[in-house]
Amino acid sequence: MSLSDRLNEDMKQAMKSQDKFRLSVIRMIRSAIKNIEIDQRRSLDDNEVLDIISREIKQRKDSLQEFEKAGREDLAQAAKAEIAVIAEYLPQQLTEEEVRVLVQQTIQETGASSKAEMGKVMGALMPKVKGRADGKLVNQLVQQLLN
Repeated sequence: MSLSDRLNEDMKQAMKSQDKFRLSVIRMIRSAIKNIEIDQRRSLDDNEVLDIISREIKQRKDSLQEFEKAGREDLAQAAKAEIAVIAEYLPQQLTEEEVRVLVQQTIQETGASSKAEMGKVMGALMPKVKGRADGKLVNQLVQQLLN
């Protein structure tokens, strides 16, 4: 079952169970997907849908940080709940240690030895961790290991 099909089925379940919050989050994801499908005049594959879901989670995490800085606990709780629902559609996330191992392997594969070659490492590494690790974490680990 594709991610789009799974979203449709989960939306139907949320309607039947009258879970309005979950329903609104799923509709928001489907809306983002539909907007891009309309722009590109074609259906998206699972990798493209995964990119959209990752982008939505990143937006919520950024908002969460801002809400916490501003002391808006009510909005922060809502953002956390949305992140929890959206995260169900991402593949199993890698732990920091698993990401560190992948970064070390990629550095060896590319032969990088300085921060100047960080782009080469990131270019080879990001397809391996796509949707399974936060880009900020990957970036930090690459910088640490290239020092």
